[in-house]
Amino acid sequence: MKPYTPAPDLLTSRRILITGAGDGIGRAAALACAQHGASVILLGRTAKKLEKVYDEIEHRGWPQPALLPLDLATATPSHYEQVAQTIEREFGGLDGLLHNAADAGTLTPLEHYTPEMWFRLMQVNLNAAWLLTRACLPLLNKSADASIVFTTADVGRQGRAYWGAYGVSCFGLEGLMQILADECAAEKRIRVNSLDPGVVRTGMRSRLYPGEDRDALPAPETLMPAYLYLLGPDSRGVNGQALSAKDFM
Repeated sequence: MKPYTPAPDLLTSRRILITGAGDGIGRAAALACAQHGASVILLGRTAKKLEKVYDEIEHRGWPQPALLPLDLATATPSHYEQVAQTIEREFGGLDGLLHNAADAGTLTPLEHYTPEMWFRLMQVNLNAAWLLTRACLPLLNKSADASIVFTTADVGRQGRAYWGAYGVSCFGLEGLMQILADECAAEKRIRVNSLDPGVVRTGMRSRLYPGEDRDALPAPETLMPAYLYLLGPDSRGVNGQALSAKDFM
């Protein structure tokens, strides 16, 4: 890929749901999408964080967003159906779904994982992504040009010691992406891809590497060309691809 520069009105009139929108990559993506004309639906666990993103978008005069607080660790299938019903009622459909929310747990050998931690990470990182996608597919099918983006990681493309359930869940997301992309390929209304953001200055990274110089890492905002490309019309025809953010910089 070549470096990508999005048009200012790239996402005008698009409705985009972003998980983990309260901070880190999700927050940056929400602001970037709103800046480029999208009506963003902010989904996350912590209402106060979502409210801050909401207020910033509103203060800047970008399209009015919406809030959907939801804890992916405890949400049931009916909660995801309610999310889809709310979006349909308020927006009439959906043009983009960005899966960003994740829990990395701790870096530890597999034999030291507790079943509780393993199940939690699978629920937040993989099961929730499938449940939300399943609930939103009818809304995305209403769009003439819809995009689903799964945020994954390099440890979900090449196994690495100590990444445990997070790495396994990312492998699962890659498989989910490939299967869904193949199922959507015939009608060409929905494209499905995954994106590895690489090393980024986020809270999750700081928790995993507390001794690292945080200020030396790239900010989440540097990734936005990749996300905007995949969520916007310029990526029509790109489907089933495991991409890396660095390729767009």
